[in-house]
Amino acid sequence: MEIRILRYFLTVAREENITRAAAVLHITQPTLSRQLMQLEEELNTKLLIRGKNKVVLTDAGMLLRRRAEEIIDLTDKTEKEFLEADELIAGEIFVGAGEIHAMHQLGEFMIKFQQHYPHIQYHLYSGNTDDVKQKIDQGFIDVGLLTEPVDIEKYDYVRLNYKEAWGILAPKDSEIAQKEYVTPDDILNLPLLIGHRLIVQNEIAHWMGIDVSELNIVATYDLIYNAAILVEKGLGYALCLDKIVYMHDESLVRFIPLRPVFETGAVLVWKKHQVFSATATRFIQELCQFFS
Repeated sequence: MEIRILRYFLTVAREENITRAAAVLHITQPTLSRQLMQLEEELNTKLLIRGKNKVVLTDAGMLLRRRAEEIIDLTDKTEKEFLEADELIAGEIFVGAGEIHAMHQLGEFMIKFQQHYPHIQYHLYSGNTDDVKQKIDQGFIDVGLLTEPVDIEKYDYVRLNYKEAWGILAPKDSEIAQKEYVTPDDILNLPLLIGHRLIVQNEIAHWMGIDVSELNIVATYDLIYNAAILVEKGLGYALCLDKIVYMHDESLVRFIPLRPVFETGAVLVWKKHQVFSATATRFIQELCQFFS
């Protein structure tokens, strides 16, 4: 498959019309139709259902659209890195992070770095630890900020001197919300919203002294924002990190810390043996100095 043809295919998928796509691409409609048919022959599958005024993607077409977007993004990123290679320190840095308070520390470094190198541009990706790791592995992210526990064997890393405290997010008018702290006995029979990473669920169960199967999990979540809304509505109580849900006097939820204290570390990682752009390389070098 040629990158050029994948760009043609994505344009057709976006425009949902071959004639309009051809106009956007500045090629003739017969040329575009022929390229699409050759792509279908190459993949030995039907990608488009051609109607009178509209084309619709088949299931195979939707899969190719996702893959083509990933391929094009990585291609564009690679081209930019080589174009930037001869510049001083300028270009793009791709950073991934979860919803954790340690982002404040990384943010301080990013500001200092940008002040020294004003021609850089950051691209931020938010996701849980597994999502960020996957993006690093695929080459879409240069550096990721991850919460522990996490397997970092295949990454180079620097560990932050910072701990994230766990607690429970409860409806403001609930009995739990009136407590100064909550214990494993307080939590045991509560309907819980919990991060869907099994390694985290096991850590919480271990802290409680039970098996994870004994937890009353009514929902799992990736990031806390939507989970906090479900807590407001009364679905259950969310186990989460402190200082990542904004609360004020009129908030309908309250964060209560766990006792005994349960804390999580944070680590900055990047892929081992990865060939980075000159800009990303300098970013990582100074990042290591900043957090050492």
